[in-house]
Amino acid sequence: MKKVKFIYNPNSGDKRIKNEIDTIIQIYQAYGYCVVPHRLTKTRPNEDAFWDIDDNYDHVLLSGGDGTIDLLINIIKKLEIDIPIGILPSGTANDFANAINYPHDVKKCIEKIISSKPKYVDIGKINDRYFINVASAGMFTDVSQKINPDFKNTIGKVSYYIKGIEEALNMRQFKIKVTSDEMNYDGDMYLMLVFNGKSAGNINLAYKAEIDDGYLDVIIVKGMPIPKTLPLLINILKGEHLEGYNENEILFFKTKKVTIECEDKLGTDIDGEKGPDFPLTIECIKDGIQLLGYE
Repeated sequence: MKKVKFIYNPNSGDKRIKNEIDTIIQIYQAYGYCVVPHRLTKTRPNEDAFWDIDDNYDHVLLSGGDGTIDLLINIIKKLEIDIPIGILPSGTANDFANAINYPHDVKKCIEKIISSKPKYVDIGKINDRYFINVASAGMFTDVSQKINPDFKNTIGKVSYYIKGIEEALNMRQFKIKVTSDEMNYDGDMYLMLVFNGKSAGNINLAYKAEIDDGYLDVIIVKGMPIPKTLPLLINILKGEHLEGYNENEILFFKTKKVTIECEDKLGTDIDGEKGPDFPLTIECIKDGIQLLGYE
């Protein structure tokens, strides 16, 4: 019988995953799998979830939001684990899972994972940490960090938009220096996003991004007068396409590696969690993980 390791965060999203465990095991057993579950907890190191991982496992099923998946991918890379990974989305935004078109229905998602062949896909690296979806800094980017978890779990995605509107009322520019083979910029910005996936907080900005092309997609909203900025920021919150803006307003480029410096005191965000301090070296790790369910 094939084995699958099931690692889940019981507190992600609306916490419904706790009510789906029997269904998950039932589906896997129907396909001839033995499920070995591990519940993430604050009282034990997260590395404990992988203590028994070896070649006897067919794959690892990770369940949680983007922050949980990011955390577990970092452990997987640290431990040099290279077996296929499936993702069962159970967070609030689930941006990376949405980029892969994982179904949110448990049965459909697991069946898609089981019926697929593993493919190597890219992940990002920011200084000494990995990320799966997006690294960011500036306006809106630490919204997930600022939202009370209970509030986020209660009203879901709407909480991102409420907090985003609050951020827009306190606009501030930041001085940055961007260096890459494709683009150099030394000036002001409101917002910087470096995507491996396609969306942030379910706002689909990097909709042309691919997770297996060896590149990251960079979007920088440059500093500009407030009358021009407000409509742009509103369009970002609405998830509208940004092609209509020129290079004096938005910089967009694909890159394998970029360095970013910032003179201001500015935090960063990685997949909804606090990121490292500036300066940043951000690069695409080609074929960083084996993923199931990606077509």
